Amino acid sequence: MSQTAHTLKIKIFGDGADKDTILKLNQDPLIAGFTTNPTLMRKAGVTDYETFAHEVLALVKEKPISFEVFSDQFDEMEKQATVIASWGNNVNVKVTITNTKGESSVPLIKRLSARGIKVNVTAMTTFEQVESVAEALANGAGGIVSVFAGRIADSGVDPVPVMSKCVDLLKSHSNVQVLWASPRELYNIVQADQIGCDIVTVTNDILKKLPLLGGDLNRVSLDTVKMFFDDAQAAQYSIETEKALIS
Repeated sequence: MSQTAHTLKIKIFGDGADKDTILKLNQDPLIAGFTTNPTLMRKAGVTDYETFAHEVLALVKEKPISFEVFSDQFDEMEKQATVIASWGNNVNVKVTITNTKGESSVPLIKRLSARGIKVNVTAMTTFEQVESVAEALANGAGGIVSVFAGRIADSGVDPVPVMSKCVDLLKSHSNVQVLWASPRELYNIVQADQIGCDIVTVTNDILKKLPLLGGDLNRVSLDTVKMFFDDAQAAQYSIETEKALIS
């Protein structure tokens, strides 16, 4: 049986900061939750962080959604996390694994989790980073470990072995979920599903390709041929062939 979006076991989270897109995806039963971050918000033209978050939460009332702290100081991160967590029961607080100085956020993550705050630990690229927060999350409120598989691949390293180790590590912690972050292509969703990741975050450009899953490859070939032909016709390209040699 070919893989389709409806046969995937993995939960698909929409990744972005466009309110209209979030509203549309919230009505899609294939979308199980949402993530965003300051970079995505800035690209979407968001100027007021709190106003944006409350407007989104007025739309997304049940599905989980992650909002990120953005201070570089751990004491201020903790204050921001406390405020963000108060916005709704479906909110996960995203905390980067380190600050910009490379200092570990694990002590902060432990405190937040122990206080009952669901943390989405983000910007991770190594098994050791996941290992460092696993117990803290599992012994507290639980949460999500977001491993940036796409960025691992961008460095020339196969992300699947790393992601598989993370999945195996957290099998015994039912309240901690492994999230495959920053997919670069549709097939990454299939890979994440095959190794048992709990969640994959997907941007809208890749989400648009979901109907292609399970497609007939001969049909894909023919569609490609037609695309080349139609574009050549639309561009009105021509080649002088009357003087071509005929052998």
